[in-house]
Amino acid sequence: MEKNRVCCLYRVSTDKQVDYDNNNEADIPMQRKACHRFADKMGWTIVHEEQEDGVSGHKIRAENRDKIQAIKELARKGKFVILLVFMFDRIGRIADETPFVVEWFVKNGIQVWSTQEGEQRFDNHIDKLINYIRFW
Repeated sequence: MEKNRVCCLYRVSTDKQVDYDNNNEADIPMQRKACHRFADKMGWTIVHEEQEDGVSGHKIRAENRDKIQAIKELARKGKFVILLVFMFDRIGRIADETPFVVEWFVKNGIQVWSTQEGEQRFDNHIDKLINYIRFW
């Protein structure tokens, strides 16, 4: 199996943004093009794509978002190793939840990448302690 299998998630908050954003640009197609360009540049293969139309990442928790749950199930089955989004806020915008959603993927062996922000990494407490000791 290919080691750089990618699942992409595209999301817009309102039905109007499915086709056009505030700048009258096609938002979902823009996200898709950016993810495809990024994956090509990285030498990755997109094996699955999910799209959330008019789903507020600020109001709807991940447990109630069918596409997030579907992506988690694909991750459990080993169908992909990289989750790619246009920006991390496409995963969600709930401050007390979204970092834990991202962390779930990382802890389950999935790299989480944004075309705009790079890879999301989580240091564990031991790493932080070692870095702190090295600093002093």
